[in-house]
Amino acid sequence: MQEGMSFVVAGGHPLGGRVETSRSKNGAVALLAASLLNRGQTTLERVPRIEEVNRLIEVLRSIGVSVEWRGTSVVIRPPRTFSLETIDRDAATRTRSILMFIGPLLHIFKEFDLPQSGGCTLGLRSVRPHLMALEKFGVAIEARSQQYHVTHARLRPAEVILYESSDTATINALFAAARIPGISTIKYASANYQVQEVCGFLRMLGVSVEGIGTTTLLVRGVALIDESVSYSVAEDPTDAMFFIAAAAVTGSAMTITRAPIEFLEVELFILRKMGLSFSTAKHRLSENGITELVDIAIKPSELVAFPEKIHARPYPGLNIDNLPFFAAIATVAKGTTLIHDWVYEKRAIYYTELDRLGATTILHDPHRISIEGPSRLKAAEVICPPALRPATIILVAMLAANGRSMLRNVYSINRGYEDIVQRLQSVGADIAVSTHQ
Repeated sequence: MQEGMSFVVAGGHPLGGRVETSRSKNGAVALLAASLLNRGQTTLERVPRIEEVNRLIEVLRSIGVSVEWRGTSVVIRPPRTFSLETIDRDAATRTRSILMFIGPLLHIFKEFDLPQSGGCTLGLRSVRPHLMALEKFGVAIEARSQQYHVTHARLRPAEVILYESSDTATINALFAAARIPGISTIKYASANYQVQEVCGFLRMLGVSVEGIGTTTLLVRGVALIDESVSYSVAEDPTDAMFFIAAAAVTGSAMTITRAPIEFLEVELFILRKMGLSFSTAKHRLSENGITELVDIAIKPSELVAFPEKIHARPYPGLNIDNLPFFAAIATVAKGTTLIHDWVYEKRAIYYTELDRLGATTILHDPHRISIEGPSRLKAAEVICPPALRPATIILVAMLAANGRSMLRNVYSINRGYEDIVQRLQSVGADIAVSTHQ
C-alpha cells in the first residue's frame, strides 16, 4: 500500500443501501500472534487484508513461520526451529501488535529480544501492564531503547491481577497461561471483543478457558499444543461503527449487516438519546459461536447533543476505539457535546482537525474537547492524522462536507480498514483513490 495514497471525496449528499461489517482488525492480529502457540497447522478464515495484518505476516515469515494466503484464509505452519535473529525489524516497529508476540514466544525461548513497537502515534501508551501481568508467571521484561529484553528461568501458573484492563495485556497473560500446565487466574481482565476471540481460539486448541465475557478468566494450561485447527475471525465493531457514523452525519437510510451488537449497545444507546432512529433485526451468531450479530437499519435523523460527557470505558462500556466517531457525529448535532478521551494522552488533539472542515471545537486539555453543532461542514484538504481512528473520523466528516475534499496519506486508515473506498462507493459515496502527490 503506497504511503502517498490520498482519498478524494465529493461529500454533502446522503448515502444508502446495505453494507456488511468486515472482519476484526484487532481480532485478526491477536489470532496471528496466538498461532505461535500451536505446533500444528492453524488456518484463520475471513482474515481482513489490511496493512496491520500484512506487517504481522511479514514478521511471522521473517522468524521462519510459513504463512500462505488462500483466498480470504491464512494458513500458518510453524518451523522446526524459530529464529529471532532474522526478525523483520521494520515491520515489527510499525505495529503495536508486536507486543502480543511476547506471550507465545515465552514458550519457545527462555531469553529473547523483541523490537520496540510502533503503530498509532497517540502518546506514551505504557507497556507496564504487560510487564506486571507477565511477572507473576516468572517473566522479567526490560524495556531498552530499541527493544524489549525478555527472560525467564521457569514458567509457573499464577494468579494475575491487572491494574489496568488492557486488551493486549489480557491477551499476553492468556498466551502465557495457555501453555503452563495447571490453573492460572486472570483478574480484572478485559472482556473486549478481541479477548473473546482469543479465548474462543484457545478453546479450539484444547486449552480450557472459563469466564469468557467476564473480568475473571480461569485458564487450564497444557504443556504442548499440536493441533490442526480452523478458526474464523469475527466481525469488527469499529467497522460497523464507521458506517453507523457515516449514516448519522450524512442523514442517510442505511443498513449495516452482521454487526456485533454486544460491542455496540452503549454506543447505540447514546445515539438513540441523540435522536438517531434505527432498528435491529436477524439476531444470529458468528462462525465462532460466541459473537452475537444483528442487522442495524438506520433512518435519516435530526440529532441533538448528548446531555452528559461521552467517554470510553472497558467493556461492557463504550469502546475506546468507537469514541472518536462521536466527534464527527457531534458536528451535526444541535448543541454542545463534551468528549473525554481519557485513555490516550494526545488523541483528543487530533479531533481539532475537524475545524478544517468547518466544525467548531474547543480543546480544554489533551483529553477533553467540546464540539458545537450543527455545523455546515465544508470541503477541505487535510493530511491524515498518524492514528487510525482520528483519521477515519476526518473521512466520515468529509462525506457530509459540501464540495470536493482530499484526505492525504491514508496509510493509517489502510492499517485497519479493508476495501474502504469500494465499500463506501457501494452505498453511494462519491470517493476515489488518488496516488498523485
